[in-house]
Amino acid sequence: MTRLACPFLHGEVEFTAERERHIRDRHPDLLPAHLDRVRQTLAQPDEVRRSARLANAHLFSRWFDNIGDGKHVVVVVASEHSGRHWVMTAYLARKLAEGAVEWKRN
Repeated sequence: MTRLACPFLHGEVEFTAERERHIRDRHPDLLPAHLDRVRQTLAQPDEVRRSARLANAHLFSRWFDNIGDGKHVVVVVASEHSGRHWVMTAYLARKLAEGAVEWKRN
């Protein structure tokens, strides 16, 4: 398991081998080539949204001009009341579609 820095959550986010395999299998356009972009997205997001689907999840996004013709890396992080946070999934998107904006970079 890898732990990724996430200042927004005031701690670290767990990134298990199982979740990494899930992302590689379902979103091969993101992993393994852009693992560093997943880290950057959690450490310095452009925007953080509350998930519209899961009450305990946030969507961290960051725009990268040099992925395809430009895309957002979106990392979905679930949180427990205990303070544990983990990556559920991550994907590339042209547009951000769901969730209320909780924080946005100025």
